[in-house]
Amino acid sequence: MTEKPSKKQPLYVILLLILAAEAIFILPFVLQRIFRPTFLEVFAINNEDIGYCFSIYGMVAFISYFFGGPLADKFHPKNLMALALLLTALGGVYFATFPNYFELKILYGYWGFTTIFLFWAAMIKATRIWGGHNNQGIAFGFLDGGRGLVAAAFGSVGVFVFAMFIDSGVSESTLIERQAAFKQVILVCSTMVACIALLVYFFLKPLQNNENITVKPKLIDSSSFKVLLRMPSVWLLMLIILCAYTGYKATDIFTLYATDVMKYNVIESAGVGTSLLYVRPIIGVIIGFLADKTRATLWLIIGFALSIISSIIFTLDFIDANTTLLFIINILLLAIGVYSCRVLYFATLEEAKIPVALTGTAVGLISVIGYTPDIFSGPMFGILLDNPDKVAGLQNSFKVLATFSFVGLMASYWLYRIAKHKA
Repeated sequence: MTEKPSKKQPLYVILLLILAAEAIFILPFVLQRIFRPTFLEVFAINNEDIGYCFSIYGMVAFISYFFGGPLADKFHPKNLMALALLLTALGGVYFATFPNYFELKILYGYWGFTTIFLFWAAMIKATRIWGGHNNQGIAFGFLDGGRGLVAAAFGSVGVFVFAMFIDSGVSESTLIERQAAFKQVILVCSTMVACIALLVYFFLKPLQNNENITVKPKLIDSSSFKVLLRMPSVWLLMLIILCAYTGYKATDIFTLYATDVMKYNVIESAGVGTSLLYVRPIIGVIIGFLADKTRATLWLIIGFALSIISSIIFTLDFIDANTTLLFIINILLLAIGVYSCRVLYFATLEEAKIPVALTGTAVGLISVIGYTPDIFSGPMFGILLDNPDKVAGLQNSFKVLATFSFVGLMASYWLYRIAKHKA
């Protein structure tokens, strides 16, 4: 039987999804990515310590993916997403009190629940429905590209607020001054996340599709899992997301590279992180458009290939404080590779012929394995980066990134062949 085309969805729906999809991760991830040196200093921790915080987050998320996926097939996305945003913002208020290291780990575990169990699968499902059958690349390109723009906006606001509360020059400021300034950054971001929760609840209207977006059976339906686990594309997507997400987690070290190798100060290194976030929306829209004209899996292959080449260049001694242009070019190439893969891995759900009604369950199941870097990548990169030889630590981190990118390239090629056969 021929399926009816999906109804056209309002533009404001994807705009709200973009806003919410990045706002939820500002507090646990984006702030430490942009302000990494300051973050470590004001909390009196090192790279390995924050890595273990991410592991706690990842372990809670691991369980949350499994149960949160079916939840997204049972309840409307706006209710789950609004609650998740509000609870995450409340965690930010506590974050601004600068809890000790043990309490910080508990907070990251709490965020693993609010951002994943209640939010993740609901947001992915809503985006897939918005894209319909023919515009998955554009839908997820807009989503991830727009998320980059939102993250960049938050980052710019954060840098502005931080600089505004530093009375003396950055290099002359005391730890107490930097801590007070960073507290204002956290509180401003928490307030913005709470406001976005209200926008989602009141304005994210019911999505329309030729299939039901929610199902009524019990929360955990073993038959749905059996159907999905028999699909080779589901297993390949697990591996692709694992590799692509490891690459995305490695973007946290860009500001450290700018500080330790390029000799930038904390404001300049934060500027590097923020500038790359502005590249993300451009990549998202362009790659999403190209994916809809060809195949999402093809551009996954290209993205992983770029990540391999750029990572290898960073492992060599070509780039230092005297080669600024080469640093800019190579970091842009790596950003294109990493962000391209991130844009497209869920855009392949349509190519893989995964039923829309099981999208939440599929996303949850795939994410259980695909997002395990939340558990291991933090400590892994933290241990590597805390090498007494900081340059060697950064180079070793890029070697790891190149290895994961190669595995992702192989899995993407295999999925490309499967999807081409099904077409």
